Amino acid sequence: MEQDNLSYILHHMNEDGLPENAVSPPIFQTSIFCFPSFASFQEAITDELNHSLYTRGNNPTVTLAEQKIAALEGGERAKLVSSGVSAIAHSIMAFVRSGDHVVCVEDCYSWTRVLLASYLARFNVSATFVDGTDSDKVIAAFREETRVLYLESPTSLTFKLQDLPVLAGAARQRNIKTIIDNTWATPIFCNPISMGIDLVVHSGSKYLGGASDIIAGAIVGSKDDIDLIRKQEYLQFGTVADPFMAWLMIRGLRTLQIRMKAHYEGAMAVASYLEKHPKVENVLYPMLDSYSQKDLARRLYRGGSGLFSFNLKTRRLEDVIRFVDALKLFKRAVSWGGYESLIFPNAVKGGNPASAGISLVRLHVGLEAAEDLIGDLDNALRGIG
Repeated sequence: MEQDNLSYILHHMNEDGLPENAVSPPIFQTSIFCFPSFASFQEAITDELNHSLYTRGNNPTVTLAEQKIAALEGGERAKLVSSGVSAIAHSIMAFVRSGDHVVCVEDCYSWTRVLLASYLARFNVSATFVDGTDSDKVIAAFREETRVLYLESPTSLTFKLQDLPVLAGAARQRNIKTIIDNTWATPIFCNPISMGIDLVVHSGSKYLGGASDIIAGAIVGSKDDIDLIRKQEYLQFGTVADPFMAWLMIRGLRTLQIRMKAHYEGAMAVASYLEKHPKVENVLYPMLDSYSQKDLARRLYRGGSGLFSFNLKTRRLEDVIRFVDALKLFKRAVSWGGYESLIFPNAVKGGNPASAGISLVRLHVGLEAAEDLIGDLDNALRGIG
């Protein structure tokens, strides 16, 4: 996306003529809207999609956030929902019926797997999970009844990439809807719709908000697809995007371009330090020259976010615990995408202490000085035997 257009979307688009000449868009913190006449009331009732009638359906603050997100992704329309999980569920469920089949990358977000392997199975919708790094394997998993290809590039924890243009083209030939989680790269660094993907979903709790103070989700795509999702899933399930949440997201979007540049620079510095450390086995960050899919990463992304994983050179749980507990600047928490730096050790999920994933640690590099974060990691790594 051209930087001039990006700046316009983030700071000016659809913000002319705000009430009372306000600089910041107001929060329409209201549940309902009233009308001056029977005729205007009836017009809204019969065309709720294009009118503010009830905030469960439309709200001006929410609409402004949706317009900006759609423009950032290069989509015709967006729908803001109450969480990232809601965005994932709505986008998949809108295009499957009993007897249909979904192909999904094997290392997807845990709640995506629950939706596909457990919840939708109750309604006779089957799913195949496949290694997304091999486009031939993904395409080979397509069946006559396949309706959706769900992608997550890079994947959670393991950061595996998929060749989006190739898979989008193959799916389109078979009339399979393609959906991707673009939370990691954000529209600043990747625009999957321009590569042929049909729908993009985001956990707005991450970079779109940017301050770890909202729970939100977004779906972006064509007008027809988003209108279908709105009518079939969104209004039926009532996963309402609260006006105040939308206003906080609009505020967060103001600094998205600046924040993503800082996250990228910080992550590159920290990842480069870690890959040279003798107590680190490997670093899983797509933008590193040492990354196994670096060529694909350069084709897909203009930059990277602050999130990546690495493996400690140990298979002892006590080493992992000692390392994690020694950190002072990295907060121990789930999620990511805010201004703060976080650590999520795979071992915290429990399971077999001797499993291969025990040494896997995910970091989110926030907006702190990279040299401070490196110093914190260096101190903690000294504690590993």
